[in-house]
Amino acid sequence: MAGLATRLFAFWTVLGTVLAWIEPALFLWVVDGRFTPFGQPLVSVMLGIIMLGMGLTLTLDDFRRVLRLPKAVAAGVALQFTVMPLAGIALASALLAEPGLAVGLVLVACCPGGTASNVVAYLARANVALSVTMTMASTLVAVVATPLLTGWLAGVFVEIDRWALFRSMVAVVLVPVVLGVALRALLPGVTRRIEPVAPLVSILFVVLIVSGIVARSKDLISEHAGVLLLALLLLHLTGFALGYLVTRALRFDEECARTVSIEVGMQNSGLGSTLASSPSFAAQFATPLQAALAPVPSAISAVYHVVIGSLLASFWRRRSEREE
Repeated sequence: MAGLATRLFAFWTVLGTVLAWIEPALFLWVVDGRFTPFGQPLVSVMLGIIMLGMGLTLTLDDFRRVLRLPKAVAAGVALQFTVMPLAGIALASALLAEPGLAVGLVLVACCPGGTASNVVAYLARANVALSVTMTMASTLVAVVATPLLTGWLAGVFVEIDRWALFRSMVAVVLVPVVLGVALRALLPGVTRRIEPVAPLVSILFVVLIVSGIVARSKDLISEHAGVLLLALLLLHLTGFALGYLVTRALRFDEECARTVSIEVGMQNSGLGSTLASSPSFAAQFATPLQAALAPVPSAISAVYHVVIGSLLASFWRRRSEREE
């Protein structure tokens, strides 16, 4: 049952977004500050739990695969942090006049691949082991790469506090992942009971984060919908297309090319939303309006990448079945 619910990630994301648009009050509690577990914003805690769940699924074999698949992992991570950030800054400069939207687009483009890519890789009959390894590798690299790239590229719109962004990455990404890996090693019995539901909890929290931001930003999205939807569509299409084409040009096989395409095209939009919603990130903007715009691209990105990824997976799966 949990497996079926996980595979329907695209459906839950779209459903949550539609409900948030129709009835924003259903999801405003996620982002309006009324709940602060452990003295932290609820969105940050949710993302920390998502990253903890990722850590709980990792074993020493996952880390050894980096050594067994060095070229494929290196190519995928390199494309993740070149294709998407460069496409992000190009599209933000060309299409988005509002600094908040431009910075938000660059930020999500500089995020690592999301865990939903592992589900899509499975559905696409791609290399799931490589997908998991790439997600892990890009997430760890992102602790340093995301603040540096965002500060460099988005700095043309707003001066970015890279150190504050780095601290946020450590708190909501690195620490929970390392804690999850440690718990799996030290308490394997407990981890085995938690592991089956961890992906479902991650999906639930991502959907809540995205839906909460859509609910809070409904008016802003309506005002900028046309150009924003176009920019994010082009961003993800570029990631999926170049991830596949460049990998094939480098003479990797079809299965590897599908995997890299999915990893590059699917961003960790929940991370982008959380970082853009943090008080330290919002403080960098000249006006509250621009700060409120920054998380919006990540929310739209979450819908786009799971829908495009799911459609692409369906196409590749049918093609594999015909070839068999």
